[in-house]
Amino acid sequence: MVGNGAREHAIASALFKSPKKPELYAFMSARNPGIAGISKDIKIANINNGKDVAEYSVRNKIDLAVIGPEAPLEAGVVDELESAGIRTVGPRKIAAQLETDKSFCRNLLKKYNVSGNAKFGIFSDYKDAVDFIDSSDEDVVIKPAGLTGGKGVKIMGEHLKDREDAKKYVKEILEQKIGKIQKVVIEEKLVGEEFTLQAFVDGSHVIGAPMVQDHKRAYDGDCGPNTGGMGSYSDKGYILPFLTQKDYDIGIGIMEDSIKALKKETGIAYKGFLYGQFMTTKKGPVLIEFNSRLGDPEAMNILSILESDFVEICGNIAEGKLKNKAKFKEKATVCKYLVPSGYPENPKTNVEVTVNEKEIERLGGVVYYASVREENGKILTSSSRAICITGIADSIADAERVAENSMKYVKGDLFHRRDIGTKELIQKRIEHMREVRG
Repeated sequence: MVGNGAREHAIASALFKSPKKPELYAFMSARNPGIAGISKDIKIANINNGKDVAEYSVRNKIDLAVIGPEAPLEAGVVDELESAGIRTVGPRKIAAQLETDKSFCRNLLKKYNVSGNAKFGIFSDYKDAVDFIDSSDEDVVIKPAGLTGGKGVKIMGEHLKDREDAKKYVKEILEQKIGKIQKVVIEEKLVGEEFTLQAFVDGSHVIGAPMVQDHKRAYDGDCGPNTGGMGSYSDKGYILPFLTQKDYDIGIGIMEDSIKALKKETGIAYKGFLYGQFMTTKKGPVLIEFNSRLGDPEAMNILSILESDFVEICGNIAEGKLKNKAKFKEKATVCKYLVPSGYPENPKTNVEVTVNEKEIERLGGVVYYASVREENGKILTSSSRAICITGIADSIADAERVAENSMKYVKGDLFHRRDIGTKELIQKRIEHMREVRG
């Protein structure tokens, strides 16, 4: 297991629960107490150093490696592991460009006529980008082409006041090389409701999981700056209350067509997890972006209720042998992130946190440790999201109550969004989609 966030804790827990009773080894950049507690051995080092990860894996006779975050994928860690003869779950560097280079992804979908592609322009020249913004009748979305930890996207009318604001942000991206690629992607602003589809992919088969909706804004009521994700929810079954089976099927179809296009373009089969973020508009689902790994927090929604043997799924991904659908419990889930005071702009760091896991478990909740580290028996925060609590129940409302009631068993200078998964928020989404669909 490579990585040490809450997503990786969820992956490690799902692997650990396998009836195959695997021995778990973890390669982490900081000691995650949840992962360390179920691992036979851990290594604290740079997770983006493919040679070190491969050497550690060979030395410990690892049968299967699973990559959690996007940075090691961009760094080519999968390439190093596979070259060392280690079966690996995660796309090779060239295939991971579906996430790591938004310009590559948009151009790929355009070249192979994949449906659900947004209107877009890609620019490395500031004047060309300005001309594109001025020629657009609608509001636009500005994105750095490279990785920004989920915090680089800015939308006119939300994070950007007007066209002049948008142009300033374009200049900032190009001059500061935000995302490490000197390109900016400008897209149409989509109106509708977002949903996330996560899938297991073996190069040709795409096995989908239940729909999830994430919440990027920091504060209740979808206010404040963008974050890596403050929480998410899924409903009992596969479909969210304000969406349809058709929306789901179209999303999976776009993912399948994109994987085929990638193979044609690069000659490389995509193997690993694939995350499609979609906006359901009046015309149907449109792709916002792909991630070449599971979501964070969305991984916690689906892995907390996965009934299939995750070790078997991962082995089949690596070997190109996925055939059957994955089985999930008929339960709803709500994830809520506890984050340091001041997050995301001026977060406090090194805040001590105490967690009463037994009481949270008694309520029906699950604790996933995120950007914390364990030192001398203490759990200390970093500057990012600290702890994710996942409530599991028969309805979204009940799962929300489990997650919210669990919060009193976590002590520390942290805050969370209270509205994620509430009846009021879900009803707002239902009414909005009625309005969008007309």
